[in-house]
Amino acid sequence: MTSALWICDPLAILAKGAERGFVIQNGRIVELVARGGTPATPNVAVFNAREHVIIPGLINTHHHFYQTLTRALPAALDRELFAWLRALYPIWARLTPEALDLAVTVAMAELLLSGCTTTTDHHYVFPVGLDNAIDIEVAAARRLGIRTVLTRGSMNLSQRDGGLPPDSVVQDEDKILIDSERLIAAYHQTGDGAMSQIALAPCSPFSVTTSLMRATAELAARKAVRLHTHLAETEDENRFCQQLYNCRPLDYLEECGWLHDRTWLAHGIHFNDGEIQRLAGAGTSISHCACSNQLLASGLCPVCDMEAAAVRIGLGVDGSASNDGSNLMQEVRAAFLMQRNRYGVGRVSHMDALRWATQGSAACLGRKDIGELAVGKMADAAFFKLDELRFSGHGDPLAALVLCGAHHADRVMVQGHWVVEDGTIPGLDLDSLRRRHTAAARAMTS
Repeated sequence: MTSALWICDPLAILAKGAERGFVIQNGRIVELVARGGTPATPNVAVFNAREHVIIPGLINTHHHFYQTLTRALPAALDRELFAWLRALYPIWARLTPEALDLAVTVAMAELLLSGCTTTTDHHYVFPVGLDNAIDIEVAAARRLGIRTVLTRGSMNLSQRDGGLPPDSVVQDEDKILIDSERLIAAYHQTGDGAMSQIALAPCSPFSVTTSLMRATAELAARKAVRLHTHLAETEDENRFCQQLYNCRPLDYLEECGWLHDRTWLAHGIHFNDGEIQRLAGAGTSISHCACSNQLLASGLCPVCDMEAAAVRIGLGVDGSASNDGSNLMQEVRAAFLMQRNRYGVGRVSHMDALRWATQGSAACLGRKDIGELAVGKMADAAFFKLDELRFSGHGDPLAALVLCGAHHADRVMVQGHWVVEDGTIPGLDLDSLRRRHTAAARAMTS
């Protein structure tokens, strides 16, 4: 047994019955301390949190780390999804292992500094020489201490086959499945506290074959891992599926064996009412990507309608090329504003947006050990100070995080370990990282 730590007397906390904080031992929350109480746990060390608003660690359910190298790229500005992809695929085909390592490190660092403790990534670009992309991501996550669900993405339907990607970034089905199985064996952990998990993630219906979709579903079922893909992001995608497969995207997904509770989908904007009911009945979850949807003008995800039908909703920052940032706290605010504008003041509050990024996102990933500050859960938490000018005059501290635009955590804890301290990531030279990352982006895009 390791010594216990009392996170004591927070300014505010997103947890019931924890007004005086919580106690951590062996990476878990072992006790909540109510107003007027003291810990029952003996011999606790104390961290004074009187300047901090504490929330569960945020959980990012959709991203493309490599895209930090192509932010605000002139060739891709002011384009809708398909044209945007056509502009970017040739550039992404130049991705190298060294550039990917920098891109991944930048994305994970941004996420940590925004209060994110668990992240997914959807990596599906494998040009020649980049077969070990997911291995690179695992190594970076271990250096930084962030919890991950890394998806082995794939594309095997190139332009010559009627798909969108160029031939240089796709792989054949056998190679994809062999590598998927390798990665599950090497890195997929199970049980509470898993720091590294693998999911399988063909990119989209317009970039993979039906054979690969079905074979991936079969492998995921055999290995008991989750499935992820983009779906119903744009009306163009709906038309593509109807032309190529003679059905809508959700019908196609079901035909391929994907419509069940081990699947979570990115975007989910263009589902009709009947499809929302089918998603709910299957237990399939949705990652809402508010910033990306606005930047690409893809549409508005019907989050409240989905939740009313019992579809689980999480949040994702999406790739930096379509969000241009990896800040999950800002994504919380964007989702709050987008959905309040759609549904009105009475249906969407700041607490809903925080719930989507914590409990909702945990449900997307099938995790019951994270997403809440509660006894038995992993000690994943984000600590924010309200000492910036943007917070001056605030009333409710938790509401201020969302309404006033919190963007940078002062401290972040993953499984009881500090991974952000005093607004910095211990051991990471951000200035050097920024210079090297910028140089790699210039080399790739010039």
